[in-house]
Amino acid sequence: MSHFNDFNNAQVAKLPNHLKQFIVAQNYEKYTPVDQAVWRYVMRQNYSYLKNVAYYPYIKGLQRAGLSIEYIPDLQTMNDNLGKIGWGAVTVDGFIPPAAFMEYQAYRVLVIAADIRQINHIEYTPAPDIIHESAGHAPIIADTDYNNYLSYFGSIGAKAMFSAKDFELYEAIRKLSILKEAVDADELQIARAEKELRYISENMGEPSEMALLGRLHWWTVEYGLIGTLENPKIYGAGLLSSIGESATCMKNDVKKLWYNIDTINYAYDITKPQPQLFVTETFQNLIDVLETFANTMAFRKGGAESIMKAIACKNVATAAYSSGLQVSGIFTDMGINPNDEVTFVKTTGPSALAFNNKQLTGHGKDYHADGFSSPVGRLSGSEKPLEDYSLPELQSLNLRKGEKTVLTFESGISVRGTVKDMIIENNKLLLIAFDDCTVTESNGNILFKPEWGTYDMAVGEQIVSVFNGAADKDAYEEITLISKEKTHHITYDDKTLKLHGLYRAVRAIRESGENLDQLGEIFLKLKTSHRQDWLCALEILEIIYHKEIYSQLEKEIQVYLEIKAGKEPDHTKLINDGLHVIKNPVSQLLVED
Repeated sequence: MSHFNDFNNAQVAKLPNHLKQFIVAQNYEKYTPVDQAVWRYVMRQNYSYLKNVAYYPYIKGLQRAGLSIEYIPDLQTMNDNLGKIGWGAVTVDGFIPPAAFMEYQAYRVLVIAADIRQINHIEYTPAPDIIHESAGHAPIIADTDYNNYLSYFGSIGAKAMFSAKDFELYEAIRKLSILKEAVDADELQIARAEKELRYISENMGEPSEMALLGRLHWWTVEYGLIGTLENPKIYGAGLLSSIGESATCMKNDVKKLWYNIDTINYAYDITKPQPQLFVTETFQNLIDVLETFANTMAFRKGGAESIMKAIACKNVATAAYSSGLQVSGIFTDMGINPNDEVTFVKTTGPSALAFNNKQLTGHGKDYHADGFSSPVGRLSGSEKPLEDYSLPELQSLNLRKGEKTVLTFESGISVRGTVKDMIIENNKLLLIAFDDCTVTESNGNILFKPEWGTYDMAVGEQIVSVFNGAADKDAYEEITLISKEKTHHITYDDKTLKLHGLYRAVRAIRESGENLDQLGEIFLKLKTSHRQDWLCALEILEIIYHKEIYSQLEKEIQVYLEIKAGKEPDHTKLINDGLHVIKNPVSQLLVED
C-alpha cells in the first residue's frame, strides 16, 4: 500500500491497513457532465427546501466541509476543509461491511461512495452515493456535539457482535443495490435478488447487537430529527439527501416520537418511506441512549452470554480474560458451571493471542492454526485468581521453567505437564506454556494429549469482554471480508456522449455568460435526438429566465417541459420541482442562511 494517498489529512493518515483495503480512488474525471448536473439539481433542490427545515445552517455546513452546490466535491478539497475540524474523508466502492464502516467513524473519517446516482434515481438511490454521503453527512460534521456522537458511535459499533445472518443480509443488500444501479439491469436478476433479500430479512431471528445498533444509527444519523415533537428540524443524512423524503417526512401522517432507548425496538425497511421518526432534544441525549445500550453489550458484560453471541456469530471474535489476555478466532464451544460461569472456551481454525490489542510474539494465527482452547476460572481451593499470584506464590505451585506441575481448577479441569514458559504483563500472569501435557475434565474426558505438542494455557478467572473481529486486526489480517460483488462501470454509446456534450455546452454558457445565442440550437437537438432527457432543458430555461432574454424560446421550453411532466409520471415531480426552483430562485445561495 505504498501508493496510499492520505490527502495530507491527519485522520486519514492514521487509518490502519485493514481499513485502507476498502479505499478506492475517486477518479474525478469519470463524472460526466450529466453527473455534475444531477449533483447541481439535487443540491439546489435540497437548499431550496432545507433552508427552512434543516437543523443547522446548511450552506455554512457545506462550505466548512469543502462542498459546493455547483460541483461534485473533490476529495482533496473535502479533506483540506474537514482536516480543520479534525475529520477526514475517503472514497469506497458502494456498501462496505457494517463493522468496517463503524471503525472509520471511530477514526473520524467519513466514508463516501465514489459513484453518483443515475439520473433515473435522482430522488432516492438504493445504493450509497456521493450525494448521500457528502451532502447528507458532511455538512453537519462541523457541529462538535454531533461529530463526537458520530465517532463515539463508531467506536462502540466496531465492537458490536453480529450474527452470521447479519453478514448474509449485508451481502444480499449490497448485491441488490449494485444490480439496481447497473445500467444494463436485468429485471429477472433484480426480482430474484429482491426475493432473496426478503427471505433473509424475514428470517433473521433474534436481532444481534449490530442489528440493534443499526436501528439506533438509522433513527439518528440517517433519519433523525431534533427539537420538539411539534416543530422538529432535520439532522439525519438520509432525509437531508433525499429530495423526496425530506418533504414528506414533515407531514402529520409520519408519527414523531421521542428518541430514547425504546427506539431499538423499531426495525426499519430501507425500501419504504419511514412510518415514524424520532426526535431528540439534544445531541447529548443521543450519546446517553447509546451509553445505555453499550452497557448491555458483550464487550462490556463478558461472561457466558457473551461467548454464546460469539459462537452464534460464526466469524472471528475476541474474548478477553480478566488477566488482559485476548483470544481471537472463531468460537465454537464453551463450558459453563451450575452458576452459569464460563469454565473453558474453544476456538476452531486460525486463532491469535494478544494483549492491549497487540499480538503476542509467536502467538499469531500461523502458530495457532488449528484453534485454541483453555480453562477459565480459579484453581481449586485458591484464595485469589491465578493471574494475581506473585512469583513466590507461583513457585510454591512448581510454576517455573522446567518443573513438572499439576493445576486443578474449581471446574474440575486438570492440567499436568512441564512448564516451558510463562508470559507476564503489567504484573499479571497471562499464559503458561506446557510440554508433555495432558488436560482432562473431571469426568475423565481428555481435552489435550502430550503428542499434540505444546499446550498454551490462557490464565484468567473470568471472560470480561467479548467483541467482534480480532484484537490486533492488522496482525490478524482480516482482509477476507471484501465482497466479491463489484460495482458495475459504464461505457457510453455515441448518442449518450453527444448528450454529454450538450450538458457541457450549457454549463460553459451559464458559467461564462457568453454564446447565449447557442441555447436555441442546443434545445432543438435535445428535442429531436434526446427526448428522454428533461434536466438539460431545465438548465437552459434557468439561464434564459434569469437573464430575461429570448422570451419566445422561454415559452417554448416551458411548454415542452409542462407537457413532459404531464405525460411522464416518473418525471412529473422532478420537472415541477425544477421549475419551482427556477421561479423561486435560491440565487442568494452563498448568503448566510
